[in-house]
Amino acid sequence: MIAYYHHLLEALSADPALSHWAELLPDQIARGLDPRRYGDLPQWLRALDQLPDIPAHTVELNREVRIENDNSLGADTRQQLQTALEALIPWRKGPYHLHGIHLDTEWRSDWKWDRVSPHLADLTHRRVLDVGCGNGYHCWRMLGAGAARVIGIDPSPRFVVQFLAIKRLMGGDPPVDVLPVGIEALPPKLEVFDTVFSMGVLYHRRSPMDHLRELKEALRPGGQLVLETLVIEGGPGEVLVPEGRYAKMNNVWFLPSGPSLLSWLRKAGFQNPRMVDFCPTTTDEQRSTHWMRFHSLPEFLHPEDPTLTAEGHPAPIRAVFVAENTGS
Repeated sequence: MIAYYHHLLEALSADPALSHWAELLPDQIARGLDPRRYGDLPQWLRALDQLPDIPAHTVELNREVRIENDNSLGADTRQQLQTALEALIPWRKGPYHLHGIHLDTEWRSDWKWDRVSPHLADLTHRRVLDVGCGNGYHCWRMLGAGAARVIGIDPSPRFVVQFLAIKRLMGGDPPVDVLPVGIEALPPKLEVFDTVFSMGVLYHRRSPMDHLRELKEALRPGGQLVLETLVIEGGPGEVLVPEGRYAKMNNVWFLPSGPSLLSWLRKAGFQNPRMVDFCPTTTDEQRSTHWMRFHSLPEFLHPEDPTLTAEGHPAPIRAVFVAENTGS
């Protein structure tokens, strides 16, 4: 599996600020993609190997993620592509348009990007980290916005293989990678990324303040944090701590109000934190599809009152926060 990361490791090794991490990464990658830990991994890798070789004549990453060949695919090639991609179901982040196949994912992640992108510092020539990136959909949009290099991290091997499938279809060696690690794999006080994204992660962390510290330590002084998370309506100091599940998820720990999270960001040492978007999640944005055939948001809400979760908590609201790193 290290072969998939050859060019990334070369680039990191040549960078004095990242060479230490480059020394650690081969072992981290091997652990993150160890088939002894993930019994389904070999079949996902077989699906990756079964992707047909199709030249990518058109690659669009700015307005969407689209890969096209100038010629129509034959029926056999198209079926081979469809079968390989279906072997990696469920696809959660997207959508992707791949040689005439509309890979309609559970999430309309393009809608989230449209909410986030107006508030970003210019990504041109920036080094970007995307924490909890899933299959890397937003990483591709970051590259489309001009980033020099994007590194996504996500400990789910299925999502990593999905990313590798998209990268193989794209061809060449674009400077985007998704590593099978969590944020704890980063060396402490790395302080090298110009922009760090954490979208849909904070509420899964047992210690949100520790997560904010980890994000800050990854940023260079003056770099920008982009944080998207579940929140509740309310004032300063208000936080929902679900005792059981939240929207049928058992790993949701803290849902702060917007003012509470702004206070947390200030306490963590971020400068000028602001909430730039506040948006209830709808069943148009998150739902089951052919490419994600399990329960989704419609089943997670109260059957008689969609303003509540199935457990009776306030229904999901997502907010976007941006802030700058003041340094140590």
